[in-house]
Amino acid sequence: MHMKFINIVGIILVFTLITSCNKFNIFKKRPTTSHSTGWAYNTEENGGFSVSDLNEQETGPGLVFIEGGTFVMGATQEDITHEWNNIPRRVTVPSFYIDETEVSNLDYLEYLHWLSRVFGQEHPEVYRKALPDTLVWRDRLAYNEPLVNMYLRHPAYQNYPVVGVSWVQATEYCKWRSDRVNELLLIKAGALQWNNDQKNENNFNTDAYLAGQYGNLSTTDSTGGREGIGRVALEDGVILPNYRLPTEAEWEYAALGLLGNTVNERIVERKVYPWNGTYIRTGDKKYQGSFMANFKRGKGDYMGVAGSLNDGADITAPVGSYWPNDYGIYNMAGNVSEWVIDVYRPLSFEDVADYSPFRGNVFMNKKIDSTGSVAQKDSLGRIPYVKVTEAEIQNRKNYRQADNINYRDGDRQSMITTDWLSASARDSRNTYMYNYGVNTLISDESRVYKGGSWKDPSYFLSPSVRRFLNQNDASNSIGFRCAMIRVGRTIPGGN
Repeated sequence: MHMKFINIVGIILVFTLITSCNKFNIFKKRPTTSHSTGWAYNTEENGGFSVSDLNEQETGPGLVFIEGGTFVMGATQEDITHEWNNIPRRVTVPSFYIDETEVSNLDYLEYLHWLSRVFGQEHPEVYRKALPDTLVWRDRLAYNEPLVNMYLRHPAYQNYPVVGVSWVQATEYCKWRSDRVNELLLIKAGALQWNNDQKNENNFNTDAYLAGQYGNLSTTDSTGGREGIGRVALEDGVILPNYRLPTEAEWEYAALGLLGNTVNERIVERKVYPWNGTYIRTGDKKYQGSFMANFKRGKGDYMGVAGSLNDGADITAPVGSYWPNDYGIYNMAGNVSEWVIDVYRPLSFEDVADYSPFRGNVFMNKKIDSTGSVAQKDSLGRIPYVKVTEAEIQNRKNYRQADNINYRDGDRQSMITTDWLSASARDSRNTYMYNYGVNTLISDESRVYKGGSWKDPSYFLSPSVRRFLNQNDASNSIGFRCAMIRVGRTIPGGN
């Protein structure tokens, strides 16, 4: 009798568990009829409204999934620079994707080759603008000319992180990568024909395709191949979101990799570096004493003593070197520092939102022509964007202007006092608070970069450290990696 009671209770518990799970999954399967009207989907008889059978985002090439969550963003060690620009605060970062490794020379050379092939004859300036500044290796009192000539293009360096790339150049690479990935996805889906002869404005661009301004749709070939599926819409789920630079919060969250330090929603050990402990050497017995990243150990010591090199690299190391963190991401400390998308402000930690924090929003819309349609693509095949107009934001409550870079830090309202300023000066955005070259080196073009590099001491290996550089400048110690938003379920395959 006792066992029978236990069995009954067990059955009830299992049934309860199943039903409780199902109530969160009523739309997990592809619906065939409308839940609100009862009309059938995907039938021409009912008007042809189609519903995709894809309900999960595909992981883009090179990306690693990062499960989002809350964490304390900011300083994890003493602020030896006394800048107080990373005061700890709790934020929440939505799930996203980030590159497993930094973008390599090989990756960037592929990009340059494509630009040369597509724009080289009629728009050679596009290729020239994308070229990394190899002269960043020059030093007035060092012999680095071999790196100037060899680092980007020699096969021995092809898997090393690309450097000499400005924030603007890195952003353009992300746009190009988005288009190339989506182009291949559409080809695989049967929506596009393979075309290796793209030139100038006729190259594939995701925005132009979605606006109906890119042809080359797939059709049945002479060998009896698969018939084209026609133009794909965003609702079909084939096209991925854009690759982009990660936000500062995303980068820091991914670098810390607190996933392996969490038990029952508690962080059992707050990390100083992307690995556990307060030391920069591994505790693995097999590699006892080896450095976890390449960095500058001390003045004049970039690699150690011959026969016992401390980190195995004098400058950068190949991407994917050393140990990944708990998210499986490589080189989030050492090798090269990395651009993030944020505009730098000293007190951004206090000013920005606590959900998906970011400073740098300039709200844009696709340009609309006189007929109300998306404007024609430009000579490079891109759809033009314009800032949102005053008419569009006239009655909005969540934002009042297109450019929000200076919101609460640099705009007139955030000044301590404006009594002594003239009316024209008060109306001039950030004229006095961020008067570049007069009382600050910070401007609206100052971008954050994160992580220590091969030429930095160990202090900068902490993911919390933040520095800035003008978005048009480059360095031999700054590279980048791409990120992508996670749409839909927070966890792949989850509820």
